[in-house]
Amino acid sequence: MSDLQKIATATPLNPRKCGIIVGASDGIGAALARKLAKEGYTLALLARRKDKLTELCTEINQSTGSLSALAYVHDVANYDEVPDLLRKITADLGGLDLLVFMAGVNYPPGLNNYNFDGDRQMIEVNVIGAMAWLSPVAEMFQNAKAGQIVGISSVAGDRGRIGNPGYNTSKAALTTYLEALRNRLTRHGVNVLTVKPGFVKTDMLKAAQGGTPFAIEPEKAANDIYKAMQKRRQVIYTAFIWRYIMLIIQHVPSVIFRRMSF
Repeated sequence: MSDLQKIATATPLNPRKCGIIVGASDGIGAALARKLAKEGYTLALLARRKDKLTELCTEINQSTGSLSALAYVHDVANYDEVPDLLRKITADLGGLDLLVFMAGVNYPPGLNNYNFDGDRQMIEVNVIGAMAWLSPVAEMFQNAKAGQIVGISSVAGDRGRIGNPGYNTSKAALTTYLEALRNRLTRHGVNVLTVKPGFVKTDMLKAAQGGTPFAIEPEKAANDIYKAMQKRRQVIYTAFIWRYIMLIIQHVPSVIFRRMSF
């Protein structure tokens, strides 16, 4: 019997949901995969690193005692792969209830430098890569009149700061795209959740410039996301204190804000 034949079939007494996490090999993605599998989801986990994906899937499947996680190696910058891969995953899982787009890159140029190549890569991964997955899944969920989309944006997208214009732009674009999808899909019974993490203790945090106040563990972010999914929230900050911090930052007058050095 193949591994795919061992996937538990959803029944009224065993209502397993099926989800895709794009960017699942470590950090918040891995933590959320563990959380969702524990809560009964069957998951397709996507990332570039085959070794990390395999290790994570093995860990999850051993902890749940069943085939709860399948690994698919994928680079989100390879947009042309998405349609066929989405069809394969949906067939392998036996359906789809959830898409989490978690993938992202950050290449800060430094306060006195400019780096178009880094900016281009951030747009390709953080925005176009997201749209390549979110658009077909949005159409699928709209037709089904069910489903949930979770997009991981950032507090960095709430305002343009001098330290990393390209990253700020990519996350602002993703936030706006998710809002537009939400406005389209809510009337069809589909929930779209935008997650805006502050500092999270992941490898990407190493790219942060300056201090990293209120940094949280990936597991804390994953728990916050899961709770928001259950409540069908629209936008969350994690940790919650960032909602108040960004509220202040958003209302700093431009004449003052442009003189700040972060």
